[in-house]
Amino acid sequence: MLQKIEKEKENVPNCNVLKMEIHDGKMRVMDAADTEQPFRLIQSIPSPKAEPFKLWLAQVASERLDEMQDPELSVYKGLQQNLNVGYSENWINQRLKSIEILKELTNDWKKRGLKKGIQPEMACFSLLAN
Repeated sequence: MLQKIEKEKENVPNCNVLKMEIHDGKMRVMDAADTEQPFRLIQSIPSPKAEPFKLWLAQVASERLDEMQDPELSVYKGLQQNLNVGYSENWINQRLKSIEILKELTNDWKKRGLKKGIQPEMACFSLLAN
């Protein structure tokens, strides 16, 4: 199995070697990959033990495609996740309102010609000048 993974790793792009600090404080050379690469490796493992993870990946991908078609599903999912971790409905509603207000504010800034990367303090002066 390890040989199969080593062979697959050789064929996977974006797998780099980096020096990282380990538990004893020493720097060691380790293989590193972006988020996508471990998923690609897991998909290539022919073991039946990998099947539950592959099924989970397929389910998550399907849900994500559904959310892309209907963005409202993402909002409901986020709402449910916030409830599951213990946030109150009042907190969630306040958070959603604050997101909407921030969106309106940034849209207003864009309409007035504010450029990305300007510090907020300077943005206020820039808006007042208009």
